[in-house]
Amino acid sequence: MANVYETGARFYDALSGERIIYRAGRERGVALLNLRPGDTVLDLGCGTGLNFDLLVRAVGPSGRVIGLDRSPQMLKVARRRLEVKGWSCVRLIEADAASFDPQQVADQLPADSGDRVDAVFSSYAMSVFDDWRPAWERMRAVLRPDGRAAIVDMQLPSGAARVFSPLVRFVTAVGGANLEARPWTVIERHAVDIQSSSLRGGHIRVVAGTIP
Repeated sequence: MANVYETGARFYDALSGERIIYRAGRERGVALLNLRPGDTVLDLGCGTGLNFDLLVRAVGPSGRVIGLDRSPQMLKVARRRLEVKGWSCVRLIEADAASFDPQQVADQLPADSGDRVDAVFSSYAMSVFDDWRPAWERMRAVLRPDGRAAIVDMQLPSGAARVFSPLVRFVTAVGGANLEARPWTVIERHAVDIQSSSLRGGHIRVVAGTIP
């Protein structure tokens, strides 16, 4: 589905349902990361940079946000966002989330911060991957011991909200998302201090935890 994101990158923010539906998941996910000023966080599958304002606000001017995405078109939009906002603490990496070299992330870290990040974050990206597990292993490889991880992603609505399931299936199919992927379960299995939220009738799942 890479072509969908490459050809539609210019229109992604406007057509993604961000304000009405998906912004709430990003906000909750970043909140559950418990970031502190000065922290460094990797945003895996950052796309056009819709998480950046939340992450920059959390880590402050002394922190660092590293956005990684394989689509040059999406990163072009993200780069314009950085220029408009003047975020000097954000770095971008063009690489595949499932196969990037951890050294690519280490090269973007402040000189005095070691070679790993304090937190890793992914929102609405892992369900689009053919297999999200290699991406998770890469995230773990760059995360410091006892660092924080959060995944925000989608599933079919539940309860009364199930009436919207046909619409959800259609919209997510256009973007190539697998609603059965459930990537947040890896945090539930391997983390401690787990926090989670279910939003928008269960359609959005947010899970964060500390990875030993």
